[in-house]
Amino acid sequence: MIKQILGKLPRKPSKSAENREFGGSSASSLSSRSSDVVSNRPINSNSLPLLGLDSASNLGYSHGSKLPQLVNSNLNGSSATASYQALPAFRDVPSSEKQNLFMKKLNLCCVVFDFTDPTKHLREKDIKRQTLLELVDYVTSANGKFTETVVQEVIKVVTVNLFRSFSPQPRENKVLEAFDLEEEEPLMDPAWSHLQIVYEFLLRFVASPETDAKLAKRYIDQSFVLKVLDLFDSEDPREREYLKTILHRIYGKFMVHRPFIRKAINNIFFRFIFETEKHNGIAELLEVLGSIINGFALPLKEEHKLFLVQVLIPLHKPKCLQMYHQQLSYCISQFVEKDCKLADTIIRGLLKYWPITNSSKEVMFLSELEEILEATQPAEFQRCMVPLFRQLSRCLSSSHFQVAERALYLWNNDHIENLIKQNRKVIVPIIFPALEKNGRYHWNQVARSLTLNVRKIYSDVDPELFEECLLKFQEDEANMEEIKTKHETTWKRLEESAASNAVSSGAVVHCLNPIETSSN
Repeated sequence: MIKQILGKLPRKPSKSAENREFGGSSASSLSSRSSDVVSNRPINSNSLPLLGLDSASNLGYSHGSKLPQLVNSNLNGSSATASYQALPAFRDVPSSEKQNLFMKKLNLCCVVFDFTDPTKHLREKDIKRQTLLELVDYVTSANGKFTETVVQEVIKVVTVNLFRSFSPQPRENKVLEAFDLEEEEPLMDPAWSHLQIVYEFLLRFVASPETDAKLAKRYIDQSFVLKVLDLFDSEDPREREYLKTILHRIYGKFMVHRPFIRKAINNIFFRFIFETEKHNGIAELLEVLGSIINGFALPLKEEHKLFLVQVLIPLHKPKCLQMYHQQLSYCISQFVEKDCKLADTIIRGLLKYWPITNSSKEVMFLSELEEILEATQPAEFQRCMVPLFRQLSRCLSSSHFQVAERALYLWNNDHIENLIKQNRKVIVPIIFPALEKNGRYHWNQVARSLTLNVRKIYSDVDPELFEECLLKFQEDEANMEEIKTKHETTWKRLEESAASNAVSSGAVVHCLNPIETSSN
């Protein structure tokens, strides 16, 4: 009986097999500016730090690794289940045995359980959870460099537990607008009680001073990082928060992988922009990139400028912009702060993707535009002011009151107002017709009063220019009225001509009918 039980237990894979499983090359990426969660605080089963929300999801929890599949098949038998026993605590063994016990606990945590059925393997799940918590404590308090064998086993535990494919959800089959996605409840992973601790374990392992980057990069390689990036498509926001922080730590620790990580993230964005327009982790990836951009050295490399033009600006195109606009706007503003000469390129890029029929996107564009203009210098402003204010003139005339109001609020910004005043000879003639029509006819009282305030600024600053623009507007209105009268006269003449022709043709037909009848 004992031989049968032992025969069913998984064998430890050979080193060459493990190398094949974790092989490849790797990269890393800097995390968001707000997600530094690593600390030396103790961790236990009742107080595990949460980065995200609390809930449960119906995502699948399946892995491609042969090892967990084998173990899971054995767990279906009562004999194998009975053999899954808790190991002694680290405090109960001498110091000389702790590393050996650590390895055994790592091996125990390579077993993956099915969380879609909450009634199965309750005892085993609890044993694994307690073991994972002990591993987190051990890594946090380690006071000696981790050996290659330890690094290899740690990465195996992470790979087995975290790397999995997500089951497509029914809602993915329909096109959702940004406001629909906001109303949807996020899907929470039922395995989070274990996944969270594995993420915490990986986070502390990567951040630990005892983890040697030169050694660990053999296992935290490009293949590993690509799998981490794949997990950003998780629908569980708690998971994406952990991934964001872990990617930040990897990017910071493994400098050799940085170019690869940036390229891999770019590829995700390209696929999102030009193919799918569906990805759950765009906001988190942009937050990671916000920290990366913040650390760019000056002068900016050509590679980074291309990233701005080819990736960040086209990210304004998808319909679901609202889901990640805040993070995208931060990245864009970082570029302007780094190099003010890029303002012209960015503003022209925004004008290229300016929404025509989506008023909520227009409001977002106007908000972002204000941030960019605030960091724009007069020379760059002059290069793009003509096309920019042609677009702003259309926004001022918008029948959607939020668009008109948001455009008018630009004049509340002192820097922008000064730029406009310095170039008023060019700008005021462009926007004057919109201001004049708004002040007279706009249905929204707030938009009308804001327009009158802006109008008064220029009548006070430059009365001659204002009077000149007013005369030109009145002349254009008179010409338009004359053209309108001519059009109405022409249409009236055409209608009369058509009516008289209809009467004449009716008389001809009436005369022809008797002849046709007699001939028959």
